[in-house]
Amino acid sequence: MSQLYNSIEPNIIDDEMVQKAIEEQCPEDIGKLAKREGINLKDVTELQLGFRNILQIDNLWQFENLTKLQLDNNIIEKIEALESLVHLVWLDLSFNNIEVIEGLDTLVKLQDLSLYNNRISKIEHMDTLQELQIFSIGKNNLTTLEDVIYLRRFKNLRTLNLTGNPLCHDEQYTLFVVAHLPDLVYLDFKLVSDTTREVAVLKYQDLTEPLEHEEAQALAQLEENQAKQKELEYHKTAFVEYLNGSFLFDSMFAEDTEAAKLAYLPGVGNLLQAYRTEFVSVCENLFNYGLKEYEKREAEVSDFYEGLHEALTANQQEGRKIILDFENRNKRRLDEIHSASSYDIAESKRAEYKEDILQLSEALMTLEMLIADQLEELIKDFKGNIAVIASTFIENVKGMMTQCRDLENRYHEKLLEISITTLEKSVKNQLDEDLPADVRMLLVDKNTIVNAINASHGIRLLKIAKRESDILSNTYRWQASVTEKVRNPHAQGDGAQTGLAQVVGTLLGKMLPNLCWSPLCYSKGP
Repeated sequence: MSQLYNSIEPNIIDDEMVQKAIEEQCPEDIGKLAKREGINLKDVTELQLGFRNILQIDNLWQFENLTKLQLDNNIIEKIEALESLVHLVWLDLSFNNIEVIEGLDTLVKLQDLSLYNNRISKIEHMDTLQELQIFSIGKNNLTTLEDVIYLRRFKNLRTLNLTGNPLCHDEQYTLFVVAHLPDLVYLDFKLVSDTTREVAVLKYQDLTEPLEHEEAQALAQLEENQAKQKELEYHKTAFVEYLNGSFLFDSMFAEDTEAAKLAYLPGVGNLLQAYRTEFVSVCENLFNYGLKEYEKREAEVSDFYEGLHEALTANQQEGRKIILDFENRNKRRLDEIHSASSYDIAESKRAEYKEDILQLSEALMTLEMLIADQLEELIKDFKGNIAVIASTFIENVKGMMTQCRDLENRYHEKLLEISITTLEKSVKNQLDEDLPADVRMLLVDKNTIVNAINASHGIRLLKIAKRESDILSNTYRWQASVTEKVRNPHAQGDGAQTGLAQVVGTLLGKMLPNLCWSPLCYSKGP
């Protein structure tokens, strides 16, 4: 298409072009209004920018809710600046000068993509477009049939146009494509027949079966990774992630080069293995305890909200019953007032009605006070239970982390003993073991090896302390979060209510005037 615009200055997408495009695609009366008063670009869902000699895509970030974008018949050379159009479903970039498929990563909702008549030589960089159903990439520079295999990842792809590419000249083109894309319904604007599909499957099964096997393995691996990630998230909510194994222990030694050298000393290997076994056992005990405590925390929160809901429901039902009884009781009385044979009788009935209204008001107010007290007691008990659960968990975590520190201190002491003994033997040339040179350098004198061992010991203690601090911090945050969501009825002054109790009060407050006060306006006259 660029030849058509040789005499025209190339454009980029600016505010003026966008505004004009919006006005043109609106009905005449709405277009005039948009021109006069402007239009919120966030409200635009479709935009047509074809045939405008656009060289560079730009200035579209404001169209947050755009679902359909036409950029066909321009001179665009690069797919770019579309990152913010995350709701895009339909994109037309046909008849441009694009050479590389790129810049589409965020368009995860895209279903229909046209790159027809460009200069693309490879199908790539589309992995995130898992919703893709229609793909047109005809009249490009695709030369090898194997490029089509890339499209197998799009499980929703049903319509494909490749016509006009060099690869279409291969006599096996149709069968190859159909065999490798078994769910395809339309190829190059033609319905794929059952006969073609059967022939294609038989001809290329030696190629497609290994692909299917690889894809099944990849899918199984993906599902396994997702399950592991889900499990990890569960462990994180319990504050005990990476404690179900040797993760913490390994991290303590991972960056400690001195510890690796000291492991060559006679007896240190067995000492380290015993330390590892005991340390991991403590971590796993903490892990299992953490999961049980998480379930306990979740049950406590769930029970509280269930009790809260039951109390409010019972209170509301009782309120409705009181109001319904009032309505039924006074419907007859109102009729009696209107049909009273004398003023005195009417006044007597009105007095009874007024008294009944006052009693209704008192009953509802009493009910409201009862639910406020009940909620206050529920919240008080809940906060107390949460405090006990949190403090118990914290104390037990501290106890288990103390066990970890004790194991580290014991390992440190024995390591010192072995190291000093080894040093003494080295000085006397009584060492039977042939130690690496970098290990022998630690045995120069007592200060050198003691300083190395103490430095390693300090690093490991810091790792333990950091892990303990993380668990405790998460627990404190959880406690603060769940208690913050439940407001104390009197936390903001006398008579303040919880949010839910206030809803009940508002509901009854709306009902009361409508049911009670309007009948008092009745007057039969002297």
